[in-house]
Amino acid sequence: MSSDRSFRVFKIEEGTVIDHIPSPLGLFVLDILGHKNEGIISIGLNFDSRQVGKKDLIKFEHKVIRKEETDKIALVAPQATINIIKEGKVVEKRDIDVPDSIEGFLTCMNPNCITNQEKVKTAFDVIDKEKVKVKCRYCERVWEVKPNMIEKDGR
Repeated sequence: MSSDRSFRVFKIEEGTVIDHIPSPLGLFVLDILGHKNEGIISIGLNFDSRQVGKKDLIKFEHKVIRKEETDKIALVAPQATINIIKEGKVVEKRDIDVPDSIEGFLTCMNPNCITNQEKVKTAFDVIDKEKVKVKCRYCERVWEVKPNMIEKDGR
């Protein structure tokens, strides 16, 4: 087999491309975002990338990623990029930034935290964006964000 392999990734006319997701996180990112009947979803796994070594990518036809979804992606793949496509062309290209604070979609891992005892919306301050460490505003415990802390698709 030749080492000069080219990959055919289908072009979309309208939607969002999430690129530079470090492998093997592509399917996890898809799970975080949910995949309701919003159009065709194309997934590319384990592509070579100069930027991240091996990368995954996801293409959503007819779906534009919202800020809340971008924040979730930033927690597991802060080096990912988002491209908004209209009429077959990239009209917006943005990096993903880890937010300064996170409300509502992380679970505090402290079983004694009030957010795990009562119906209280979780809230965290990001104290280290590189390692994605957060501090719970209620119990003040510090956690490095792990996939099991992220609520998937609003659950």
